[in-house]
Amino acid sequence: MSGPRRAIVVVGAGPRGTGFLERLAANLPELYGDRPLDVHLVDPYPAGPGRIWRTAQSPLLWMNSQAEDVTMFTDESVTIDGPVRPGPTLAEWAGIDGRVFPSRPQQGAYLRWVYDRARAELPPSVTVHEHPTTALRVGGPRDGRQRVWLAGHAEPLVADLVVLALGHLDARPDPGQRDLAAFAARHGLTHLPPDFTADSDLSALPAGEPVLVRGFGLAFVDLMVLLTEGRGGRYEEDGDRLVYVPSGREPVLHVGSRRGVPYHSKIGYEFTGERPPLPRFFGPAEVDALLATGRPVDFRRDVWPLVAKELGFAHYHRLFAAHPERTAVPWRDFEEKYAAAAPLGPELDALVAAAVPDPADRLDLDALDHPLDGVRHDSADALQDGLRRHITDDLTRRHDPAHSPDLAVFGALLSVYGQLLRFGDLGDPGNWWHGFFSFLASGPPGPRLRQLLALSDAGIVRFLGAGVTVEADEERGVFRASSASLPGVWTEARALVEARLPDATVTDTASPLLRALYEEGARATDAGLLAVDPDDGRVLGRDGRPHPRRFALGPPTTARAGGAFTRPRTGGFAFRQNDRTARTALALLRDLSCTTPAPAEPAPTRAEPAPAQAVPAPAAEPAPASLSA
Repeated sequence: MSGPRRAIVVVGAGPRGTGFLERLAANLPELYGDRPLDVHLVDPYPAGPGRIWRTAQSPLLWMNSQAEDVTMFTDESVTIDGPVRPGPTLAEWAGIDGRVFPSRPQQGAYLRWVYDRARAELPPSVTVHEHPTTALRVGGPRDGRQRVWLAGHAEPLVADLVVLALGHLDARPDPGQRDLAAFAARHGLTHLPPDFTADSDLSALPAGEPVLVRGFGLAFVDLMVLLTEGRGGRYEEDGDRLVYVPSGREPVLHVGSRRGVPYHSKIGYEFTGERPPLPRFFGPAEVDALLATGRPVDFRRDVWPLVAKELGFAHYHRLFAAHPERTAVPWRDFEEKYAAAAPLGPELDALVAAAVPDPADRLDLDALDHPLDGVRHDSADALQDGLRRHITDDLTRRHDPAHSPDLAVFGALLSVYGQLLRFGDLGDPGNWWHGFFSFLASGPPGPRLRQLLALSDAGIVRFLGAGVTVEADEERGVFRASSASLPGVWTEARALVEARLPDATVTDTASPLLRALYEEGARATDAGLLAVDPDDGRVLGRDGRPHPRRFALGPPTTARAGGAFTRPRTGGFAFRQNDRTARTALALLRDLSCTTPAPAEPAPTRAEPAPAQAVPAPAAEPAPASLSA
């Protein structure tokens, strides 16, 4: 079949762009046939792994998922209109123990293989063009061909539609970070702003010197690894203890955060027996009802009560099923009254108190979110002992099936996440939900917390506590930190590291493309995410209309899903979005081919100038990694 040659530009060739390419290849025979098509992939990092999973990074850095829990392929659990094309998990592909936590370079190699496989499945009528550079801006009329300007190129790419799969982005420093950077420059100090730890220059943190670290999530874990094992230290087993043997090149890390504790360990056992029937109290019907009101959804007012009841149901279903000796009433009676009780109310609290005698067996979401609230210590050493006990207790609990309701809650968190995708804008300006979800469900592997305890014993890591406050002391020329856990005690250092990922909202992202898209009329949520149609990923304008030729997926958008890859047989939210976007794009291209000839590539008009950055990149700009490396 012949016809005019159409084109797609995909900005971002990492895991999300690769997932879209896989779905494009799967759906193309049905929806587009053998018509000619050009696919332009734009990314300065290697196609497949992209920036985060590139193979050229330290093998000491791990995934926080086990190898058997990582797949890029659809299976029978994924509800899609396109064909299901199964493929191997990371464990199956690499031939490794499915229970290990792979290194990031291993994951990068898997993603590269997935990318190569997706390319190989495209028919000869499709030509893939790789552009190892950065996209700067998208222009073009709603009803016409789009133009994408690239760094280092004077002329834009011209295509019928554009798919943005930008992945995780850098952010411009906010006023607070700019002030800290200026203070550091004035006094000859070191300030490392929020960043992807593998990309940070840690050479500025000298051996033996104190370093204040604000942030206790996964970015801190990477920092901890690179500044210890990455500098030649090692661990030795001593009975059931892990002992750290320093190299002498490590700084001393004083770490604290809002919660003051690390993310919860990954759970180290499998689910057995009956699973909670989810969703139960927060499913499609509840989401439909909230959307049908026509008013903006407020997360705390409208959504959180239902989410809390769903998490509680999963917890108590498992407690009654697996540990009935720790309950005081029959499950049937409890379930009936639980269903009738209002969420987050005194009736529900009284029901739980009467049915579950031990408070330790009850689900207290507020206590989980604020584990150190009201805890005060009278000395720094007492604080260290208290935090070590907390981490040890968490490790023990997360590897003990006697606490299997925790695993049921984990499953409920995933179920809730899938339902929340339908809202787009959650009405959660501080993005609290995502942080809470990550704290409970996306923590480090258990071995990392064993290492943290060993580093604490060795004096390489010191805990600051919860509610950390950082000050810039102009008189003394140092950074100072204190916490609510140890009031009135300050720790001084000449270095401050913000151990968290950049918060790249559409207004403060370092991506000129995303900023320009917003400035020219794309809609953003209160949390700073690019608003897209939850069905097919089309970019929404401020008037609510979806753009017919622009699509966006992944972390900077309301279609962030929960990850470009997922556990096998768990529904694959991102896979559904990729499939729907690919099918919508292919249907549009097919209709264009059938109705109109492909127009000649227009030159930029006065109303749509090429951005200044579109001229060849300056020599000072680092050369991007090759997409074909």
